[in-house]
Amino acid sequence: MGNVAAFFDIDGTIYREGLITEVFKKMIKYELIDASKWHSDVRPAFLSWDKRQGDYDTYLLKMVDVYTEAVKGTTPYHIAYIAQKVIEQKGDRVYTFSRERIKEHKQKGDKVIAISGSPIELVKEMSGKYDMDDYRGTIYQVNEQGTYSGEIVPMWDAVSKRKSILEMVEKYDIDLEASFAYGDTAGDLTMLKMVGKPFAINPTKELLSQILEDEALKQKITIIVERKDVTYRMPLEHLDII
Repeated sequence: MGNVAAFFDIDGTIYREGLITEVFKKMIKYELIDASKWHSDVRPAFLSWDKRQGDYDTYLLKMVDVYTEAVKGTTPYHIAYIAQKVIEQKGDRVYTFSRERIKEHKQKGDKVIAISGSPIELVKEMSGKYDMDDYRGTIYQVNEQGTYSGEIVPMWDAVSKRKSILEMVEKYDIDLEASFAYGDTAGDLTMLKMVGKPFAINPTKELLSQILEDEALKQKITIIVERKDVTYRMPLEHLDII
């Protein structure tokens, strides 16, 4: 029998929103990018989601597209500095349930690992703040001039997350059937299916629909909804997607 691990997505699972949004705002503040990028390219998608007329995944993917273009020509030093400041200032804005679960897993000696679509600079800072054992995030590649090229190695899709988890299984001798996973979007579905004890934290409509269509996953997953200062465990038989 191998070690027990707890795999955590970050955006929307630990952190209440998307950390990349905070980086984007800091880049505007430090004049690394023009504020018009937010107003013309990102804000419409944000407002659509904020009004519940669009979905969260669309907003985040739009943010990623704009961010990828925005960091081209920027040095890793600047982004690492911004990531550090973001986590210093915003790193406590997390869900109570997720924070307590991280603490419990650490106390039990489980391997706590972040698998996130956020830029790896952010994931590194967030995993450090919560004393995680390892992490994987989206890598924004650097060219020969030492600046971001605009090429990326993503970590928000099912294929990438599966690959990273299998790497962790080999690295830490992890027993997946005894392990845990925490996610909130459709990109986390494969991660949730790979472990014996999956948790969906405030799941998006798309993720919830996919869970309800998977009989095997339905039998083992726990749905967590946190609102204000109350956390609810939702039995699947009582769920009704509207």
